[in-house]
Amino acid sequence: MRILLVDDEAEMADPLSRILTQQGYVVDVAYDGGRGSQMAQENHYDLLILDWMLPQLSGLEICQQLRSRGDTIPVLFLTAKDTIDDRVQGLDAGADDYLIKPFELRELLARVRALLRRPPTLEPPAPSQRLRIDDLELDPANQLAYRHGRAIELSEKETQLLEYLMRHPNQLLTHDQIHQHLWGDSAEKPTSNALAAQIRLLRRKIETEGESPLINTVYGRGYRLCDTEGSNVKKL
Repeated sequence: MRILLVDDEAEMADPLSRILTQQGYVVDVAYDGGRGSQMAQENHYDLLILDWMLPQLSGLEICQQLRSRGDTIPVLFLTAKDTIDDRVQGLDAGADDYLIKPFELRELLARVRALLRRPPTLEPPAPSQRLRIDDLELDPANQLAYRHGRAIELSEKETQLLEYLMRHPNQLLTHDQIHQHLWGDSAEKPTSNALAAQIRLLRRKIETEGESPLINTVYGRGYRLCDTEGSNVKKL
């Protein structure tokens, strides 16, 4: 069984990871919400253990993202938030269980075992991998975008960048988040202006003269793909 633990307090996350590993689980650890969200999207896990308050993205936002994609992976919140309203908010976001800090290790392990014993939810048929926002459509598998009836050929990096933006419409994605998504921990670090160059190339292709701009720059922070119709990304 593989578990993703996301907690920005290393003094809690690291010992807990070792204990879970001793129990026979394979454990990955992320120390901020941005990295945790990326790992949850890119890898298969049997359980997510999320701290509520995290840098970049909260555990609540990660859980909401998962459920919005139809992901039924069990989610256990670890949090100091202990009011009824907090618990209701966490469960309404799609969490399966909720444990208040500080907690007894025996109880945590019991809840982990209980969540992993649950039979998997039958998943609906997988939708097509195409994504659409407004008049922009993306076919990641074939590295093609479509806008106003024209086909747009994309490089691999342009496809990865556009897909990442389209999966987070109207959300500010920081330079660090996008860098991590595109290049990860690669030994070949991109130059400081590599991301800006990728954005310029992508804009030239998907925002020709007369077409409304979609990618907004948030100066000093990052980029946001704007959904002008106010709707979420559609899977086709």
